[in-house]
Amino acid sequence: MILQALARYYEDLLSRGEIDAPGWTPAKISYALCLNEKGRLTQVVPTMEEVSKGKKTVLQPQVFPLPAAVKRTVGIDSNFLWDNSTYLLGVDQKGKPERSRDCFAAAAQKHHAVLDGIDSSIARAILAFFDTWQPSQAAEHSALAGLLEEVTAGANLLFRIDGCYPQKDVAIRKAWQSYRESSNPDAVRMQCLVTGREDEITATHPAIKGVRDAQSSGAALVSFNAPAFCSYGREQNFNAPVGKYAAFAYTAALNHLLADRNNVQLIGDTTVVCWAEGADPAYQSFAMTAFFGAESGLSDNDLRAALKRLADGLPCDDLGIDPERPFYILGLAPNAARLSVRFFLRDSFGRLMKNVNDHYERLKIINARYEVVPLWALLRETVNLNSRDKSPSPAMAGAVARAIFSGGPYPASLLEAVMLRIRAERNITWGRAAIIKAYYLKNPHKDCPKEVLTVSLNEASTDTAYTLGRLFSVYEAVQQAANPGINATIKDKYFNSAAAMPASIFPILNNLCQKHLRKLDGRLRVYYDKQIMELKGRLGESYPPRMTLAQQGSFDLGYYHQTQKRYTKKEEEKNV
Repeated sequence: MILQALARYYEDLLSRGEIDAPGWTPAKISYALCLNEKGRLTQVVPTMEEVSKGKKTVLQPQVFPLPAAVKRTVGIDSNFLWDNSTYLLGVDQKGKPERSRDCFAAAAQKHHAVLDGIDSSIARAILAFFDTWQPSQAAEHSALAGLLEEVTAGANLLFRIDGCYPQKDVAIRKAWQSYRESSNPDAVRMQCLVTGREDEITATHPAIKGVRDAQSSGAALVSFNAPAFCSYGREQNFNAPVGKYAAFAYTAALNHLLADRNNVQLIGDTTVVCWAEGADPAYQSFAMTAFFGAESGLSDNDLRAALKRLADGLPCDDLGIDPERPFYILGLAPNAARLSVRFFLRDSFGRLMKNVNDHYERLKIINARYEVVPLWALLRETVNLNSRDKSPSPAMAGAVARAIFSGGPYPASLLEAVMLRIRAERNITWGRAAIIKAYYLKNPHKDCPKEVLTVSLNEASTDTAYTLGRLFSVYEAVQQAANPGINATIKDKYFNSAAAMPASIFPILNNLCQKHLRKLDGRLRVYYDKQIMELKGRLGESYPPRMTLAQQGSFDLGYYHQTQKRYTKKEEEKNV
């Protein structure tokens, strides 16, 4: 399914002219080897270009569309028309001259195999270069004077003949396509599992580059590297036969997605990309904004309005978005030299947006910092911001993302992480309260009833845990009123135990409150005493000896709602 979707995406990009044809790839080139018509090296010209990075301007290699790179591990195999100095000049800085000469010989053999008999002066010049160049004389060659160290440091090189690049020569392009499509007599031909057509089966797939923390040289999405993964005597990728075309198409499409850093997001250790059928970038851009809070030029109100419209199955004509368009989300994580799929989702764009919109509706809570809560802000509530590593649990982050996109239940690890932070810091932020509310709305539990899962304070609720949370907030307010400017409150000492074992702690809190009330003037004392008596009246004569995790969630929401009402009232009084 993943490979099929990516192969289709490649064809969509190709029809839009946004990706190279099969057999071609963008390659970063630092220098051009300038040849004359006789194949003599006349000059080495830098091809780097100036690029702004922040306040600085730096030089970086220029990107050229070139014949696709070969996949090298420890073997010797040359690219066509471009490569590093080991292959095109037979010299490098690795101190292995014999291997360098073997690499140069392999490059010469590759170019003769492709270009022999081609009616092109450029092709003849390239072949003449390979036939006459002496790697041992490179250090003394005038064209390399002052540049040898830079050229042989690993940079990619290409040819330029009399000012023309060979990859633009029609005869050479045809020769390369013919070479690629020529049937290998030893090749295995089978039905491709991706296209359904008979094709030459590739033993190893091209590398995927751009996944965070994966090998910089690229990692494999499909591979079989141990006998335990193989069946029926087949080796490598013949266990899951994918044709040469399909292997190229899906890797080219995925590398294209990963190369666009504006449309790549990180969730824990997971690199996330998304795309729509037809390759229309409007869907991708909107999704990145809706999911991750990426910049799009839309205000929060416009974004919510568009989300609501799409969730209702209505098109957004002003954005050029159809809710019925198929949409894909892929999450990849590094695993040594390979990639693991954290999640892969396919649905209509409208249904995905409905899931996201429903998620945002569940998160609504009083005094929230964001109208649309980006995923990074949500996961931030699960980590210790004072620790060195501020990354959320990778497995949890991936599970949360999958739950949001699919509309499934939130993972228990999300609630556990939030409750852990509340107990460790004794602080209920708006984000943590929102997560508790959203979690139990999506994952219902009798100990945290719907009546407490409101945006703001539900004064009519009779839930015991919720009422205890409200009462704790009032006790804290009384202490602060009796001791203005106090640094530490009862929350710092008693919050966790009050939420877990109210029967043991609330009698203590009640006695403390009575002492604090005596310090207040009559009017204020009556005000707080009335609130306390009302809440205690709902609790009855006894308190629960222990409370479950869900009941503690209800307690936390009661505390948060009551506290926010107090703060809201103070702000209103200031504005009067």
